[in-house]
Amino acid sequence: MRVYDILSKKRDSKEINETEMDFLIGNYVQGNIPDYQMSAFLMAAYINGLNKKELISLTESMVNSGEILELSGIPGTKVDKHSTGGVGDKTTLVLAPLMASVGVPFAKMSSRGLGHTGGTLDKLEAIPGFSINLSADEFIDQVKRIGVAVMGASDRIVPADKKLYALRDVTATVSSIPLIASSIVSKKIAGGSDAIVLDVKCGSGAFLKNLDEAKELARMMIKILHDMGKKATAVISNMDQPLGYAVGNALEVEEAIYALKGDAPPDLEELCLELGAQMLLMVGKAQELSEAKEMLESAIISGNALAKLEEFVVAQGGNSGCLESTRILPQAQFVSELKASESGYITQIDAEKLGLVAIELGAGRKKKEDDIDPAAGLVLSKKIGESVEKGDCLVEIYASTNAKLEEIEKMINESFKIGPDKPKAQKMVYETIKK
Repeated sequence: MRVYDILSKKRDSKEINETEMDFLIGNYVQGNIPDYQMSAFLMAAYINGLNKKELISLTESMVNSGEILELSGIPGTKVDKHSTGGVGDKTTLVLAPLMASVGVPFAKMSSRGLGHTGGTLDKLEAIPGFSINLSADEFIDQVKRIGVAVMGASDRIVPADKKLYALRDVTATVSSIPLIASSIVSKKIAGGSDAIVLDVKCGSGAFLKNLDEAKELARMMIKILHDMGKKATAVISNMDQPLGYAVGNALEVEEAIYALKGDAPPDLEELCLELGAQMLLMVGKAQELSEAKEMLESAIISGNALAKLEEFVVAQGGNSGCLESTRILPQAQFVSELKASESGYITQIDAEKLGLVAIELGAGRKKKEDDIDPAAGLVLSKKIGESVEKGDCLVEIYASTNAKLEEIEKMINESFKIGPDKPKAQKMVYETIKK
């Protein structure tokens, strides 16, 4: 079998079979196929697309390129959740203990921040002492004991994805929906959970700005997961403004803690209840959406969800004192307010630009080697549709230095639009897709 022949087939829009895909991916991971040939495949796939059979073959080949977590020894139906990336997205921090508190094992391999979007691992590491470095055995044992664990993905899990993503990043093929789908699904399959909820973000702060593209990606991932024997549901959610008010690692941990105490921003509460309820429906813990949401609300009101968060933090070495006093979390040296320059209504917020502001403050990375400042970030005082008077606080800025304050304030001002008329209320959840 020759790589040249496989490439010429894909160039001519002919189907690559399972054996050919295994040969291509396996040999690339082993270093037997050079980057320039794999780049040709990626561009051909980007231009000509991948049909259903090719998608399944690619995803299976990627999964089989490394280790697969075996979670069958954990009682019950194990759930996982994936977000396609957004600004202020701390849903895992809320959902992980919340699901465990209602008896649903939550087992998640997570990642660090990517571009303008934050990463769950960076947020958890803002809790003093919290370790995301669990072995597979420690991860499985913890889910058995307390019902929840989150760890960083090992290099041995889907190594093909790491190599392919690095290549996609420099060959202008990142935005291919089939390649995005296979990348996400391969990691979810290798993570070993039985049921997965996909939070597909759409809007200014998401990688996918267009609702139709978000739906296409969601349907594609659902089909692959179903064909590979997994239960799956996708929720298309709004990322036209940051989720909640806080953007930045320790700030988002604090907001998640308050959410589990029953004091969540309305949009964060709505999305977490929707995602969690879909998980309960998939595992058969509830029969109706309303029943599932009531179950989750009860876990928060009773304090069970917060108690599970404490167990989770302690199990992974974190200082659970931050649940009582969030002052234990990293604190910024400088806090300043950006005030509104005019009166009116907030009509638009550029979430992506605010994500980039957070990076400038140190809450994210420009290069993967960069250090994170866990205390840095932003807290919005106003969201789309809210009224504002000239001189009101729009955003609180948290930083270790005020050296870039003028530049930061300019970027934030450019992110907000204020107009005389109140805009229509925004939907948080656009659609739920189950097949």
